[in-house]
Amino acid sequence: MAKVVIAEKPSVAKNIADAVGANSRQDGYFQGGGFFVTWAFGHLLELYDMRDYDEKYKSWRMENYPFIPDTFTYKIKTVDKQVDKGAEKQIAIIKDLIQREEVSGVISACDYDREGQIIGDIILDYLEVDKPVERLLLNEWTPDEVNKGLQELVSNQEMSPLKDAGISRQWADWMIGINLTSVATLKYQRGSKKVLNIGRVLMPTLKIIYDKDKEIENFEPDTFYRLKVDFETATGAVISTQYNDENGDKFKEKEICQQVKEALKEKEAYVTSKEMELKREYPPVLFNLSGLQGYITSKNKGWTSDKVLKVAQGLYEKKLITYPRTSSLALEESLTAKAEKVLKSVQAGLPYEDEIKFEVTKRVFDNSKVESHSAIMPTYVRPKGLSPDEKIVYKAIRNRFVMQFMPVSEHEDVTVIIKSKHPDIQGFFKAKGKIQKVMGWKKVEAIKTKEVILPPIEEGDSVTVNKIRIETKSTKPPRHHTEKSLLKVMETCGKYLKKKQEENDDDDSDDPDNDNDDSDDQGVMESEEQSEEEISAILTGFSIGTPATRAETISKLKYAGYVETKGKNLMITEVGKRLVECFPVQSLFDLEYTGRLEKKLFEIGKNQYEKQAFLEEMTAFTDWAVKAIKQDDFHQIRESEVVVTDKEILGKCPNCGSPVVEGSKGYGCSNWKSGCQFVVWKDDKYLAALGVKPSAHTVKALLENGSVYGSRFKSKKGNVFAATLYYEKDQETGRFRWRMSF
Repeated sequence: MAKVVIAEKPSVAKNIADAVGANSRQDGYFQGGGFFVTWAFGHLLELYDMRDYDEKYKSWRMENYPFIPDTFTYKIKTVDKQVDKGAEKQIAIIKDLIQREEVSGVISACDYDREGQIIGDIILDYLEVDKPVERLLLNEWTPDEVNKGLQELVSNQEMSPLKDAGISRQWADWMIGINLTSVATLKYQRGSKKVLNIGRVLMPTLKIIYDKDKEIENFEPDTFYRLKVDFETATGAVISTQYNDENGDKFKEKEICQQVKEALKEKEAYVTSKEMELKREYPPVLFNLSGLQGYITSKNKGWTSDKVLKVAQGLYEKKLITYPRTSSLALEESLTAKAEKVLKSVQAGLPYEDEIKFEVTKRVFDNSKVESHSAIMPTYVRPKGLSPDEKIVYKAIRNRFVMQFMPVSEHEDVTVIIKSKHPDIQGFFKAKGKIQKVMGWKKVEAIKTKEVILPPIEEGDSVTVNKIRIETKSTKPPRHHTEKSLLKVMETCGKYLKKKQEENDDDDSDDPDNDNDDSDDQGVMESEEQSEEEISAILTGFSIGTPATRAETISKLKYAGYVETKGKNLMITEVGKRLVECFPVQSLFDLEYTGRLEKKLFEIGKNQYEKQAFLEEMTAFTDWAVKAIKQDDFHQIRESEVVVTDKEILGKCPNCGSPVVEGSKGYGCSNWKSGCQFVVWKDDKYLAALGVKPSAHTVKALLENGSVYGSRFKSKKGNVFAATLYYEKDQETGRFRWRMSF
């Protein structure tokens, strides 16, 4: 007897087939070793549109809403309102394999998360499979893990809570998206052809950006003064200090600084104390998806969180990293042997290899900081032939992993206090120095620490004034959100934001080198720990969206015209601003409300909350929200003169995020006038040599998945073969080139 294995994508199916010896390639599946290994292309099925339930819903009419079907029905996914022939064919192949007499059961091998769960389950329900179904739950696709996982299969019935969570999310988003988008567009978009997108996750994310921009707009700078004094030692060395009193070193009244300046000219000063403290600095924690996206987008120009996810997903499917769509910050304690094996593989040949030492610590291995999937780490498979983009993401993950097993970084803080002998000067003058003693984990990425070396000086030494100056400073406005900071707020519904605000209250707001956006990449002092509130928010699902959906949400905000980018900054547009200020369903903008909904979905997946109760709540909310919009006064949210192209939008440009549309000679980025070079030519020579031509359907799939699979390519000798094509940017020329993998 044999079993059918259903993977989420062809590349994963190939990994499984290689591991189990299913070496015979057939049309739509691999065969061998007692297995038929087949695949989906992500979602092969989609929910009915309104018009599928009844033709009377074909046109948008206000009286048709709210519309909530008695039973949600699925169909084979469509392209340009036509059945996707590739999906239709693959569904038929899966059905045929399962119905074969020699097949005793099915193994669902889709990704181990709620979205992966329903990708497999919806197919099985649609086909009305009555054979036993088991679940393969893996964190990576290396041969060792695949074979181990096949020995530890669980009944798919045990995964029903995760299925319920995925279905609840899908149905709720359909209800809110279909009803509120339609009614809001009809109500507020007179004279405009563009849809007014409304979504459960989209709205609170927009509000985060709105609040930050409003905070910046309303910011009023405060002026303050500092007194800087350079003292000269007996040897002629100069030590720079800053005047402090009991309230610190910032003074609202310039006269205070002036009085000290005048008094200081007349008397000597002396060193009252010199303190030297050795500080230990630990590496930043392992990456979860939000951390990886924030790190890459902040360090590399032109990257988006959506792009980071696509590249990481590709590395995962190539068996080079573990599951990337994780919220966890540590590894399961059971993974110590595996981590040691991986470390031996990835450390070979590194210039600091002799300093790497495997140790089991709570900072790395901690079950209390793991939810479903451990933090991202490399696998033991050594990478070959990576693209420039893949190298950036892989290197970041590998380096962060290696850092955990390098020596702790150590530096010495030196604080010198100088007091004047003048009786009217009650405060003191402080000088601070910093000397790096042990680089440790900072060697991994050659992180440079700014050393401030003070001249030789000891307690009791006399010094004289060398130079005095009063500096006028102003507080600076908050920074705009970047994708990095926005992802952090989404991940914890603002818990991180509150924590950072408290930490930054004492920051030098006038320091040009002070970059809070990268502060969580610079290590953790020995006495510091991650906020328990932040960890709790991440591990209990109290968030906006999931690691897998946040990047897509940011892209949708840009695509909808609610948010624009300037450099790394995300800024709200006039349309987005009017939407936040005028839309009557204000609860959709509430972080706490959205966080509670996501937490309920999380709890459904843990069998701690009822699917039916959640759906009833969403049905009641949708009904109320539609009525609120209908009863609202008219507001023109998008100006009537805004005209959108009547061309079909095939997806978003992987280079700049703008819409990709069909032209006379190719499928290209609509932002080409600004210099974007993304285009797939209709007469592409590379594709022509393979005996194929690109179509709108092909480009759509390419933009959605980052790759496109074909089974009818022709070699120079005329042989037909299958392969996956990637369209990747050449970092030197800026142009896109095809790459093939088998």
